[in-house]
Amino acid sequence: MSTQYEKCETREVVITQPGSTVVQVTSMVSNPLMPRGNPRDWNTGICSCFEDIPICLCGLFLGPCHQCCIATDMGENCCVPCCVPNSLITMRTQIRGRHNIQGSILSDCCLSTILQPCAQCQLAREVKSIKAGKAQA
Repeated sequence: MSTQYEKCETREVVITQPGSTVVQVTSMVSNPLMPRGNPRDWNTGICSCFEDIPICLCGLFLGPCHQCCIATDMGENCCVPCCVPNSLITMRTQIRGRHNIQGSILSDCCLSTILQPCAQCQLAREVKSIKAGKAQA
């Protein structure tokens, strides 16, 4: 046993690190998870509820049912708002990721928690404009 221990002690481990060699990548590697181009803004602001009165009224008075309609318009199952905790955060994050909209998961969380009807209506207006082909490029 002591001979194996002595062999381990005398064995040198060589780790090679790139010294001054710089490798320049000339081709762009595409990440399919990241949209191309600069992120854009939402088509409407968080407090632009009066731009679409029916969406505003649905968001204000029919919250959970309205979320089911939004999920369906997004191509998701209508049960997502009923089955997924904090589904509004998830749906906002998904739309932002798919359509390269500025923001973060933290901002989605804060807006969906503090200004839930406004965030829900903003999402509904965004989905409506995307479906109509009027979303910003």
